[in-house]
Amino acid sequence: MGESDYKPAPGSINEGSPLMVPTPPSDRPGGRPLAGADESSKNALYMSLLTLSIGGLQIVWSVELSNGSPFLLSLGMSKSLLAFVWIAGPLTGALVQPYIGIRSDNCRLAWGKRKPFMVVGGAATVVSLLALAWVKEIVGGFLSIFGVESASAGAKIVIIIMATIFMYCLDFSINTVQAAIRAFIVDNCPAHQQELSNAWASRMVGTGNILGYIFGYMDLPKFVPFLGNTQFKVLCVLASVFLGATLAISCVYIKERDPRGEGPVTDKLGVISFFKQVIKSIRSLPTQISRVCQVQFAAWVGWFPFLYYSTTYVGQLYVNPVFADNPHLSEGEVDKAWEDATRVGTLALLIYAIISFLANMLLPLFVDPLYAPAPETVLQRDSLDGDLDDGSEPAARRLSLSSMPTGNASEPLLDAVPIRQETEGKPTWLSRLRVPGLTLPRVWLLSHLLFAACMFSTFFIYSHQAGSVFVGIIGVSWAVALWAPFALIAAEVARIDPSRRNRRRTAQPTYDEYEREAQYEGPGEYNSVGGSDVEHGHLKDHPDGGDVAQAGIILGLHNMAISLPQILSSLVCSAIFKASQKQRGEPWDDSVGWVLRFGGCAALVAAWLTRRVSDGSR
Repeated sequence: MGESDYKPAPGSINEGSPLMVPTPPSDRPGGRPLAGADESSKNALYMSLLTLSIGGLQIVWSVELSNGSPFLLSLGMSKSLLAFVWIAGPLTGALVQPYIGIRSDNCRLAWGKRKPFMVVGGAATVVSLLALAWVKEIVGGFLSIFGVESASAGAKIVIIIMATIFMYCLDFSINTVQAAIRAFIVDNCPAHQQELSNAWASRMVGTGNILGYIFGYMDLPKFVPFLGNTQFKVLCVLASVFLGATLAISCVYIKERDPRGEGPVTDKLGVISFFKQVIKSIRSLPTQISRVCQVQFAAWVGWFPFLYYSTTYVGQLYVNPVFADNPHLSEGEVDKAWEDATRVGTLALLIYAIISFLANMLLPLFVDPLYAPAPETVLQRDSLDGDLDDGSEPAARRLSLSSMPTGNASEPLLDAVPIRQETEGKPTWLSRLRVPGLTLPRVWLLSHLLFAACMFSTFFIYSHQAGSVFVGIIGVSWAVALWAPFALIAAEVARIDPSRRNRRRTAQPTYDEYEREAQYEGPGEYNSVGGSDVEHGHLKDHPDGGDVAQAGIILGLHNMAISLPQILSSLVCSAIFKASQKQRGEPWDDSVGWVLRFGGCAALVAAWLTRRVSDGSR
């Protein structure tokens, strides 16, 4: 039987690959096993339970970010020390997530690669969070054994030291859980639904933000006094309950594959070998993923000032007329004015979280997906050099996907190579909402431009009402920031992950490996989705690709691209504050406005870099 006479049987088409090129079976001369096999589409229930745990983790983040500073300041911590404490987040994120990524990639426990880190990290997060909330009682009780009064100066110093340690432990634990959850989502979702799964993840993050800000706005000790006598204690208890419950549900419902058959474990990872492996992995990143990380570096230089100072910005707008009309307020009256301003700023963040959640729900309906499954169709292949048996010219056509959160994919796959297809599938009403050409990278680019425009609009904002609108609109950009980069990276990882290839190769050895992974562009030429991983008709060899292509290390490196620019941005913001900040009770302090405008400049750089991210149509 000749190569051009091969006709695969119905149902044997690979649905797991974002790109499908049918080739003769492996039992013919020259045939090779398939690099991937069938991955069925997942429904909305599966997606929600898969991503539920990241919503629980976001509640913990929202409690730490919105109430951490007032709590630490109430312990007597200075603002300079507070800045040192807040570096813990990006610092531990830059180091911990890549390390946990490598460790989980090499985990060979029977119950999964990611679940052990989710469970252990979750338990450590709960312990650290509760210890931080009750740090006064813990330290005071311990010192009382030695006859030291809890109100003494020495006791206060010990309390501040222990609170700092607990904060670093908390950030370490949170980053452990986050690294494991992100890789868990990639591992347990088909390649063609990575955009969808990350859209679900961003919705869960939005839900967690809304719940966290609502809880923070309520007078919780009044409603649930049995959980604690302070706002921060009750928030920590509620965050711990939500995190534990969501992790338990995700771990019980989602079944990870047994990783014991995936090959040998990397040698013991020390400090030096860890950094060597990180550098090696950065150098061998696929081009598409590398470009996404470059965009993230620029984008998070801009996101840092907004996330940390937007409440202060809205609050300053609120107190400006108060301080202008009453220039001789006492210190207590200034504190009261800023307390009210903080609540106004929190309300603006709640609006921002709600808009972000709505954008997370609606935007995926209008975006044209980059990856799609292949349904059961009968494909007639004439030859690999591009001739259709109906005489039409070969053309590279992007893939179409009609699976949305409400169900499975049903629309037939459009030609990714010169093939004939016979199918009765029809597009759904949801698929008709999509804007042709509005791919995820292009939405991401537009979100950067929107963010920059909002940042520069601070030149014209003078009231806290307008400031709240400004914060709310940025919720749209935040929704895309939580979705687009993770979806683009996850789809690439799912396409090239060697553990998936090994698993599928045994399942269905019917297609040639490089042809299946390539997208036809013309006679004799094949390119990958990102245009970076196929060369002269064959998959490129990435250095140490078995390590690089796995979800844990790649997502860890991606988090480094998020965390490191925050450290840089914090230093620049400190310099801007030093140059332009006024006294606390003075009106019209625009130092935060200049910090936000600096973030807008970084967003323009991110938008320019996003133009280089492939959308599958160039």
